[in-house]
Amino acid sequence: MAMSEAAAKVDKLDVLEPVPVLVGRPGDREINDQLFQPVWTQTRRTWLALFAICVSLAGLLFLAIAYTVATGIGVWGNNVPVGWAFDIINFVWWIGIGHAGTLISAILLLFQQKWRTSINRFAEAMTLFAVMQALIFPALHTGRPWFDFWLFPYPSTLALWPNFKSPLMWDVFAVNTYFLVSLLFWYVGLLPDLAALRDTSKSRTARIAYGIFALGWRGSARLWRHYRIAYLLLAGISTPLVLSVHTIVSFDFAVSVLPGWHTTIFPPYFVAGAIFSGFAMVLTLVIPARKAFGFENVITGKHLENMAKVMLATGMMVSYGYLMEHFHAWYGGNRFEFDTFFKTRMFGPYAPVYWTMIACNVITPHIFWWKKARTSLWVLWIASILVNVGMWTERFIIIVTSLHRDYLPSSWAQYTPTWVDWSIYAGTIGMFGTLFLLFLRFVPSVSASEVKELRRELEHEAHAPAAGHG
Repeated sequence: MAMSEAAAKVDKLDVLEPVPVLVGRPGDREINDQLFQPVWTQTRRTWLALFAICVSLAGLLFLAIAYTVATGIGVWGNNVPVGWAFDIINFVWWIGIGHAGTLISAILLLFQQKWRTSINRFAEAMTLFAVMQALIFPALHTGRPWFDFWLFPYPSTLALWPNFKSPLMWDVFAVNTYFLVSLLFWYVGLLPDLAALRDTSKSRTARIAYGIFALGWRGSARLWRHYRIAYLLLAGISTPLVLSVHTIVSFDFAVSVLPGWHTTIFPPYFVAGAIFSGFAMVLTLVIPARKAFGFENVITGKHLENMAKVMLATGMMVSYGYLMEHFHAWYGGNRFEFDTFFKTRMFGPYAPVYWTMIACNVITPHIFWWKKARTSLWVLWIASILVNVGMWTERFIIIVTSLHRDYLPSSWAQYTPTWVDWSIYAGTIGMFGTLFLLFLRFVPSVSASEVKELRRELEHEAHAPAAGHG
C-alpha cells in the first residue's frame, strides 16, 4: 500500500480504534524516499519566501546588537528600578522553549515511548536553536560583552575568579552544559541518516558534505552497538538537565527578597512552564511542516494528541503555581507581597498583560479536555501560538511588575521597551526561523533510521500474539 493511501486511511478509522504511531508498513526504500524528499527536491518558492523574511529579521538583530554595543545598553528601555527587562524576559522565554526537545528525546526514549520517534528530531533542533537565541541576551545584558570571558574560571594571572555564590554564575554553567549535551545528543542521532544521504545523494558535492559529517558511518553491528550505548548515555545525562536548567534559572529570582520573586514555588513551576511552552512551540512548528512535506503517515494524530495532553497537564501545573503564589501572598500577611499580586499585577498599569497571561496560560489549555480539540489541527496550532504568547507575558509580568514598584514609592517608575528592545526580540525570532528553515532543507527532519526501527517493532508486536497461539 502506498504511504499516501495509508495516510488517507487514518481519517476513516473507527472512533474506538486506537490511532497508530505509524500508518501502513512501508519498506526501508519507501521510508528513505519520503523522509529524504525535502532534502533531495528543488527548493520551493514558499521556503524561499519564508527564508527571505527570516533572514531580514535576522539582519535587524545584528543591526540592533551593533547599535547596542556601539552606544551602550542605555538605548534599551531599562531604567531604575527596572534594571532587568526585555533582556532577561527573552532569555527565560527562549530557555523555556528549548525544554521540550530534551524531554521528548531523552526522557521518552528512556521510558520507551514509541510516539516520540517522528517528532524527536524537530524538538532537538528547536532546542538547539532556542538556546542559541537565549545566550545572546545575558551576553549583552552585562553591558560589556567583550569582557564576558571573565565569567568562566579560566587560569588568569589577574586572579579574577567568578563569584560562584551568584545564581547568575550558575546560569552560565547550567545553560552551556545543556546546550553542549543537547548538541551531542542531536548529532549522534543524525549519524545514520547522514550516512544514508551520503550513499543515496546524486550530487557529488552533497555526497562529500554528508560524508564528512557522517564521520565514516558504515552501519556495521559494531558501530550500531556503540551508537546505542552513546545514545542511551546521552539520554541519561540529559534527563536531569530538564529539571536542573530551568530550576537554576528560577533561582535568579527566588533567592532575592523582592516581592513576587522570593517564593519557593518558582523552581517546580518554572520547569512545568518550560515544558508547557516547549511543547507548544513543537506543535507550532510541526503542524505546518507535517502538512508541507506530507508526513501525515509518520507524524500521526496520536503524536499531536499526546502533545496536547502533555500541554494540558503542564498547563494545569502552571495554573496551580499561579494559585499558590496568590495564596501565599494572601495568607502570609506580607503587605508588599499582597500589593504586588492583588493590586499591581491585577489592576496596575500592566493589568492587560496580566490578564492576557491568564487567558492564554490558564484558560486556553482547558480546551484540550475535549478529544475534538486535541485532534483538530487548527485548534492545536492556534492554541500553541496562544500558549507561547502567554508564556512570554508571564515572564514580562514576573520581571517588570516586581521591579517597577519598589519598596519606596519615590523610586517607582514605568518601563517602556524601545525600538532596540523590539528589534532584538524580533531579530531572535528571525534568526531562529532562519536556522530552522535551513534544518528542514538540508537535514532529514524525521529520523529515517528510527522510523525503520519502529516499523520492525510494530511488526514484531503484531506477529507475537499469533506466534503465541500457534
